[in-house]
Amino acid sequence: MTENVTPKFVDLGLTPEVLEAVQHVGYETPSPIQAECIPHILNGDDVLGIAQTGTGKTAAFALPTLCHLDPTINSPQILVLTPTRELAIQVAEAFTTYAEKLKGFHVLPIYGGQDFRTQLRALKRGVHVVVGTPGRVMDHMRRETLDLSNLKTIVLDEADEMLRMGFIDDVEWIMEHVPDQAQIALFSATMPAPILKVTQNYLKDPKEVRIKPKTASHANITQQYWIVNNNQKLDVLTRVLELIQFDGMIIFVKTRQSTSELADKLSARGYAAAALNGDMNQSHREQCIESLKSGRLDIIIATDVAARGIDVERVSHVVNYDLPYDVESYVHRVGRTGRAGRKGNAILFASPRERRLLKTIERETKQTILPYEPPSNEEVTELRVAAFKEKMGDALGSQDLEFFQQLATEYAAEHEMDITEVAGALAFLAQQESPLQVTGKGMPGHNNADDRGRRDRNDRGERGDRGRGRDRDTGVKMQAYRIEVGREHGATPRDIVGAIANEANISSKFIGNIKLCPNFSVVELPADMPVDVQEALKKTRVRNQQLDIKVDPRGGQGVGRRDDRGGRGRDDRGGRGRRDDRGGRGRRDDRGGRSRGGEGHRGRRNDKGGNRRDDVDGNR
Repeated sequence: MTENVTPKFVDLGLTPEVLEAVQHVGYETPSPIQAECIPHILNGDDVLGIAQTGTGKTAAFALPTLCHLDPTINSPQILVLTPTRELAIQVAEAFTTYAEKLKGFHVLPIYGGQDFRTQLRALKRGVHVVVGTPGRVMDHMRRETLDLSNLKTIVLDEADEMLRMGFIDDVEWIMEHVPDQAQIALFSATMPAPILKVTQNYLKDPKEVRIKPKTASHANITQQYWIVNNNQKLDVLTRVLELIQFDGMIIFVKTRQSTSELADKLSARGYAAAALNGDMNQSHREQCIESLKSGRLDIIIATDVAARGIDVERVSHVVNYDLPYDVESYVHRVGRTGRAGRKGNAILFASPRERRLLKTIERETKQTILPYEPPSNEEVTELRVAAFKEKMGDALGSQDLEFFQQLATEYAAEHEMDITEVAGALAFLAQQESPLQVTGKGMPGHNNADDRGRRDRNDRGERGDRGRGRDRDTGVKMQAYRIEVGREHGATPRDIVGAIANEANISSKFIGNIKLCPNFSVVELPADMPVDVQEALKKTRVRNQQLDIKVDPRGGQGVGRRDDRGGRGRDDRGGRGRRDDRGGRGRRDDRGGRSRGGEGHRGRRNDKGGNRRDDVDGNR
């Protein structure tokens, strides 16, 4: 394949049935990752694909693996691991589309939050492809209800996100128990050390496909920021919604509680809005996404985890109501708009304290995020008046107004007033709840470009706070917090990391040193965590103990090394089963928190119980 020739799907060697399905969908030219990965997978090679979300990775592995599938073998031949339920469902739907010409084809998404018995019945009937989250796939493997004896290919989709959510140990456990001859394809937007280690341990001479990150080429997405204090965000958002023309919108917040609160406030203001978070049952979540697709909903307020994998073409705007903790999350958020080459818009709200992270995002994405230019009060008034006149015209053309006209005429006659004076009073009453005329100061906040490089005097904090915590490479100041769960409760560092990452939506790299004590633990977290995030963490449970998080009264000194967290590639982390020749790692039964009951591939359950951190979000 030469650099100057763009191949078509017909040139890639797909089977007639799969090619017909592709043509029926309307695809002609593969994306770069599809053009490079499909021939390697068809050839039976292991593949390492490094590409951002939205580049067409699903088709890159679904199309060629379907070409290897034998419909007469009624057991799983393809296993796909995904970090979230939403992505599992999306990938399963893609397999169904691409396999429409394969008679008797069955695909099953399996994930936490769905009735286990429903999944068991489907597995007993027989399926060819299983798409699932690591925790639930492990459950079935331990119970021996997922037969992988005929497995031909295993795909790790969005491996870096599985790492961020704390599932890397589960992924390695699954990899140890799949047939040695299975082909492996791993896809990741980034290649952190633990993911690189997985590729070195399990992939056999992989073909590396590296697609230039989208972070440097979101040319079809207009990105803007607005500096605003937290208590002004709702007013600014309401004004933005009033002024812009949007089709569908996703608004990102940090906590589940915030999704519901903001959805209620926007609904009260007349917008078709709904929350999307991990507390909802799966049918409700699926219905929410379908409503956004169909236009019954215009706005979804979501956390990063809940929105992972959403691909809705009509999403014209993404609003970062709360700034994420890292650049990768920002890139994934922005990628929810501008899909398939369409124009998209991303608006970012940043507090004065978050200017530094704003600059980090610009530097890492190699893009300038422009200040949002708000209209003047006069322009806003003009827009509101135009909308009000349009409503008046609709009423005049569609309603029987005789009663109200008679009322106005009678009032004018009784009080010897001009009819226009009465009309003015009626218009005033009609707009009282939403005034047409904007007076006073403009939109809250400010976007003085010259001010972005320095901190406001009010942002410096108390002098006593200086030096507390430590500056990390991420540019985020850290603070030690005490949580009321410790070693005697059976807690492990990875339990704590998983719970905090899921509940507070904090990337694991922003969860610092952890010190386990008998009845409590100390963990380093960003010092500027919002109050609602801290409140959510207070109620979060690990090993059935409420965290009741609070600032460590000792000042956060001496938290200790991070090496005791487990699952981070330590040489003494406990065995990986058959891999004793790689440093005497032995067995893992003593690690705690891995088994979930019953006899399984890994032997007896340990004393410490088996509640897993991914139960927090249900993405099992």
